[in-house]
Amino acid sequence: MLQLAMKILDGRTEPHRISLAIAGGSLVAYTGRAPDKDSDNEDTVAAIPYGPDAAVLVIADGAGGMPGGRRASETAVTVLEASLMRAMNETILLRTAILDGIEAANQAILDIGNGSATTLTVVTIEGRTARMYQIGDSEAMIVGQRGLIKAQTMPHSPTGFAVEAGFLDQRAALHHEDRHLVSNFIGTSDMRIDVGAAVELDSRDTVLLASDGLTDNIHRDEIVEFMRKGALDKALDVIIHRAVRRMTVESKTLPSKPDDLSLILFRKPLHSH
Repeated sequence: MLQLAMKILDGRTEPHRISLAIAGGSLVAYTGRAPDKDSDNEDTVAAIPYGPDAAVLVIADGAGGMPGGRRASETAVTVLEASLMRAMNETILLRTAILDGIEAANQAILDIGNGSATTLTVVTIEGRTARMYQIGDSEAMIVGQRGLIKAQTMPHSPTGFAVEAGFLDQRAALHHEDRHLVSNFIGTSDMRIDVGAAVELDSRDTVLLASDGLTDNIHRDEIVEFMRKGALDKALDVIIHRAVRRMTVESKTLPSKPDDLSLILFRKPLHSH
């Protein structure tokens, strides 16, 4: 499902993409199911306005191999959105609203009672300040126009922790036999939330959120190169094309893991106030 600016577009079986102005910047988003499957796309993507100059960007990836992955991701985003709408009416600080909304989403999925779970990666934009919230192995990144990674989430997975600790090379992680394992989900009693530091967005910085359909198929340095410059819609085209090609063409040297693919790109314009 691709849910943007309160409007729901059904990305269950057919890929969807959209572009819009939000939080004083430009956003493009895409979601599409894995090229090798006939079942539903289990990702949910959202951009939720929070007043005139703020937005909450979200990607949730329903856990494969567990019951109701799609329902879990959709429930998490829907409950988070409802919580944010209530908080905005009560003028609650956005950070507090996000944490409360994530806790409510976790409880809602636990209440389903069928063992379903989902990742949840959130980036809030308030004026020129961005902050990341992470549960699972979908990822977010902020990249400057020259390719500097200003902030990124750490995947909650054995390979993600190994890369962070310096025990495993980023490229080697994409070929590791345990790369599909995830150690933290929404819908579990021990769910934990990683909250990132506030990051000031410079003009032309690009914010990326992506499910592991992207990050399991394209190396990080490639993603940075594709997203850092040029028009957002062209960057989106290039990233989608490269990821789908990797999924469908097996290689001994390049990663190839067919999966649902979802991503958001957001950028503040030059001289934005």
